[in-house]
Amino acid sequence: MSREIVAGVDGSPESLAAADWAAREALHRGLPLRLAHAWRWEPIDLPLVQDRATQERVADEVLREAEATVAARYPALTVRAEVLRDTPVAALLGAEERAEMLVIGSRGHGAVTGFLLGSYGQQIIAGATRPVVAVRSRDGEPAEPPAGHVLVGQLGGPEDSAAALGFAFATAAARGAALRAVRAWSLPALYTYSPASMRLADEAGGLVPYEEKALREALAPWRERYPDVPVSEHVELGSAGQVLLSASGPAQLLVVGRRAKRGAVGPRIGSVAHAALHLAPCPVAVVPQD
Repeated sequence: MSREIVAGVDGSPESLAAADWAAREALHRGLPLRLAHAWRWEPIDLPLVQDRATQERVADEVLREAEATVAARYPALTVRAEVLRDTPVAALLGAEERAEMLVIGSRGHGAVTGFLLGSYGQQIIAGATRPVVAVRSRDGEPAEPPAGHVLVGQLGGPEDSAAALGFAFATAAARGAALRAVRAWSLPALYTYSPASMRLADEAGGLVPYEEKALREALAPWRERYPDVPVSEHVELGSAGQVLLSASGPAQLLVVGRRAKRGAVGPRIGSVAHAALHLAPCPVAVVPQD
């Protein structure tokens, strides 16, 4: 089954930025683009609510406007557009079967607006089985720098980060970009409370070489698969979210993995992905782990 890149559009500046980003990524990867607008008739007995025919016409206009804009900017791209008659979350998750990735708009920075991600974004990211890229509108500026590397966080063991690394390497290869892999680490409690133990560990080689070795080993199979992708490595003491955000300024794309969790207030996407989606200045790809 042929793959495609799926972008959700709703007429907002954020979703139009997402559609533009998705179009360029589709060209990089040689894939078609599918623009999807979710709409479902839900009658409400209020005087200012439009009737069904009007709502349906508006939904179609939103979609056609996005399609026309993308087609005009990228005439070589194969684009199809479709109104999906369901809720936004169900509609986009239902489009995953053929999707290489889902692309959605994000409503900026901050503890509230970043969390909303266009109202439904967190639910889509938590429920998706494909990578989801969140793109924010930047007041007419490009959604990503014209140059820069693909930044990926390598957390845990190789099996914990394989999906994120694979997506990051494939993206860098498609764009002809370099890749920067970052691994954050923290001190075990024993060393935190025992300077003497820390000194002994340093004399034996130290924790930093151990973490550097772990990063090299995780990257090794992907370097072999993508030999033309230039790779740099960075290991730093600190929380994963803070370390990745400090390195994200010049990045075209930040890639993080996630294991979906469900809490009392709904689906959760993990603290690292959450921090990246809130505060990273570039688009963020959240890749589900197997």
